[in-house]
Amino acid sequence: MNSKEIIKIAQNELHEQFDLIDEIRDYNQEKVLDAFYENKVAPEHFYTVSGYGHDDLGREVLDRVYAQVFKAEKALVRIHFASGTHTLACVLFGNLKYGDKLLSVAGAPYDTMQEVIGTMGDEETKRASLIGNGVLYEEVPLINNSEVDFDGIEKAVDNSTTMVLIQRSKGYSTRKSLTIDDIEKICKIVKSKNQNTICFVDNCYGEFVDKKEPLEVGADIIGGSLIKNPGGGIVEAGGYIAGKAVYVERSASRLTAPGIGSEGGAMFNQHRLIFQGLFMAPSVVADAVKGAVLASKIFDKIGYDSYPKFNEKRTDIIQNITFGKPELLEQFCRTIQSLSPVNAYVTPIPEYIPGYEDKVIMAGGTFIEGSTIELSADGPMRAPYVAYMQGGITYAHVKIALKKFLDKVF
Repeated sequence: MNSKEIIKIAQNELHEQFDLIDEIRDYNQEKVLDAFYENKVAPEHFYTVSGYGHDDLGREVLDRVYAQVFKAEKALVRIHFASGTHTLACVLFGNLKYGDKLLSVAGAPYDTMQEVIGTMGDEETKRASLIGNGVLYEEVPLINNSEVDFDGIEKAVDNSTTMVLIQRSKGYSTRKSLTIDDIEKICKIVKSKNQNTICFVDNCYGEFVDKKEPLEVGADIIGGSLIKNPGGGIVEAGGYIAGKAVYVERSASRLTAPGIGSEGGAMFNQHRLIFQGLFMAPSVVADAVKGAVLASKIFDKIGYDSYPKFNEKRTDIIQNITFGKPELLEQFCRTIQSLSPVNAYVTPIPEYIPGYEDKVIMAGGTFIEGSTIELSADGPMRAPYVAYMQGGITYAHVKIALKKFLDKVF
């Protein structure tokens, strides 16, 4: 059986899954459209101001649109966030002070966040971290390194717990990503033990994959990157924070400065792209999820362990593929790179990168550097040699990449 036949058979068996993805896409598209309409988005909101960025009407409307879409009291949408990690760090540093306690409820967070917290990194990194600034930190370990320990969370949360960190997506791990139902259960447990504990969800890779977002099921604040799902593949940089107004404003003061908060920061003519990216996001995310489901189905067919399974409920755009051998992981990433619209001629090699302890191989010939809503694949060079495939702003692109990889495998 050739690669084209494998893909055709897989697609024919995925009608039920694709119909569900389309239903979620349509729901979220209408939600976004309503927010644009009700906040009277107009061409004048695409213009920008210079200098301090005071009285920027477009920025104010953009914040309101995001707040409505994510069911938040307030949102902060800025190009000034250097990355998703920077965005999340602003939430942590803005809402935690000396002596406060942070609890990670799904085991250790991914590598770059461990450096922010202070459990990884060199001496200078740790000095600048949360722990280096006097914040206390604990983790609730996973059960068998894969399942959230809900009983453990209930035991760990007490009157001293200032904030819980809920990482929705798996990062470079083989644990399950957290569904909206999981997040709701965690928030209920936390609030039953301490009503004042802030429930903070790292929402990266999860936006628009489901009909609900974490703020609708009990989270107090969320954050994410604009070069992932909500940017629709066209936003050039930035991040967003949304949730209860007091927590968002504290985060804004960490991004800018106390006294400035969310009122300053010129946006450098990026308004239109951010508005348009959000409008495109439900459809782009749906295509990425379809690509992930197809990959899951195909890799199961040819005998590789892949997670989530094609018929499981999705909560993010990431697809794990366990290759078991470093050579196969490298081959997969090089195939993805060779079929990228940008830098297709480049050959990825494993290398150490800031924030990660192991060498990482990264494939991503993307229009926006580091964009993971565009088709990309990466993974740390450590057993069991898992590729983390994500993105695909068109389903057709993912399908072509899978076909070429199958051609090489067979």
